[in-house]
Amino acid sequence: MNRFLKILFIVLIVRPLVLIILGLNIRGREKLPLTGPAVIAANHNSHLDTMVLFSLYPLSAVHKLRPVAASDYFMRNSVIAWFSQNVIGIIPIGRTGKANKDEIFSGCHEALDNDDIIIVFPEGTRGEPEQISKLKKGIFYLVKDRTDTQIVPLVTHGLGRALPRGEALLVPFNCDVAVGESLPTVNTSSELLALLNDSYSSLLKDCLTYKKIK
Repeated sequence: MNRFLKILFIVLIVRPLVLIILGLNIRGREKLPLTGPAVIAANHNSHLDTMVLFSLYPLSAVHKLRPVAASDYFMRNSVIAWFSQNVIGIIPIGRTGKANKDEIFSGCHEALDNDDIIIVFPEGTRGEPEQISKLKKGIFYLVKDRTDTQIVPLVTHGLGRALPRGEALLVPFNCDVAVGESLPTVNTSSELLALLNDSYSSLLKDCLTYKKIK
């Protein structure tokens, strides 16, 4: 990853896009981890999700943000692969299910060992606009042996309407970000997913756009 290119991309593209075109209501920004090892566990409705998270961080720390992304999508050709790895700084991960867990999460563990902050979408893929899909167990297997790593739940709302899955045209919508408290350590995947679901439900209530829809 090229730190200078990432900062340039955020200054020239990401921040103007998010702050001027979209408009953002932020709750709990002070709860964002500024140092790793840490995992931000966010819902996923749009490719804008990662860009919005980038915009929340000071430029001095944004190089530590490493989104976990599907290798079959973000590594599908040399141009996209170069941009994804050198500018965005993704950690590519396979979704075939053929590799063992150590191989699947090796890049994530390397990043966490480097005190990075990785962005994980526990739904596994972008869901329907403004709906949270069933959470997958992968996040538990990522952190189960890492007592040094905090998990911070985060919810976005409105981005699924601003740039839905399968659409290329950005529609200006007011959007929300709500950040929760770090989750306690648990012993099973079901406990962790229950905590995440509860956090998401609670954080959605802090989203102004969610209240308007309800």
